[in-house]
Amino acid sequence: MSSNADVALSSYQSDEDQGSKLIRKAKEAPFVPVGIAGCMAVVAYGLYKLKSRGNTKMSVHLIHMRVAAQGFVVGAMTLGKLARPARPPPRPPPR
Repeated sequence: MSSNADVALSSYQSDEDQGSKLIRKAKEAPFVPVGIAGCMAVVAYGLYKLKSRGNTKMSVHLIHMRVAAQGFVVGAMTLGKLARPARPPPRPPPR
């Protein structure tokens, strides 16, 4: 049973650090970091506008900001999917 745990732990341990892993993942899916940055920008804008929301209820303001942030992420993921051509299905291994 410990050999299964060793195999599972070795899959989590890798030679690459967080920075190189982030760079590799950004090269694989370039629109995901754009979506994350956009989401953070919407959150920052929402926090900035929190003081001057007028008569708008807090819950309505938060819902609008959440929808805007989610829309930015979904839009970036959709653009990323459309920008990258579809990959052919993997071939089965030879027997």
